[in-house]
Amino acid sequence: MILAVDASSVTAAAALCSGDGAVVRSDFLHNGLTHSETLLPMIRRVLGDTSVADLDAIAVTAGPGSFTGVRIGVATVKGLAFDRDIPCIAVSALEAVAYQFPEENAVICVVMDARRGQFYNALFRVENGEVERLCPDRAVDGAALAEELAAYDRVIVAGDGAQLFAPLFPAGEVAPPQRQYVTGHGVALAAQKQKTMPAAALMPVYLRLSQAERQLKLKKGES
Repeated sequence: MILAVDASSVTAAAALCSGDGAVVRSDFLHNGLTHSETLLPMIRRVLGDTSVADLDAIAVTAGPGSFTGVRIGVATVKGLAFDRDIPCIAVSALEAVAYQFPEENAVICVVMDARRGQFYNALFRVENGEVERLCPDRAVDGAALAEELAAYDRVIVAGDGAQLFAPLFPAGEVAPPQRQYVTGHGVALAAQKQKTMPAAALMPVYLRLSQAERQLKLKKGES
């Protein structure tokens, strides 16, 4: 059994899945509460009678996304896995969204609002149920991304930044709201292609400095 967890954005999600990715139980929250309040209770609900010690692995979105949310998700999973020596799997939040479109034949453009006119983004080609990554996770200017997407015939825009990005690329198909966010099932499916690691090696993945870190560099006179 695999526990899959996400706290990388305004939503939180968790799912208990079998080894082939089939969902046993799942939960999803978008209620405005902080992940520090909701994540552990959600995990307990999803686990049900399954003991944490019986898990084969725990997968978590290690980024990109909200700095605070990513830290909470990773720290929670490390806490569950460390003493029990459960293998961990770091998953891209962007890739987890792409796995929610198995029936489409299109380029999936996953975008998350990175503020300051930028988006966290990755592109994936989905064809006959297979997901192929076309570029690494990145922080990119919205206008530049729209120009890049013009080269593709059919583009589905997904992710929690989809509505914000859509006016920049009117030719794109905006995913319905229920498929714009990371789900536990998406995390579990994306995890199948990733290697496991010990809990001690699991770390957040940030694509750029936090606001506090940027201000500190400015004070030090660094570029």
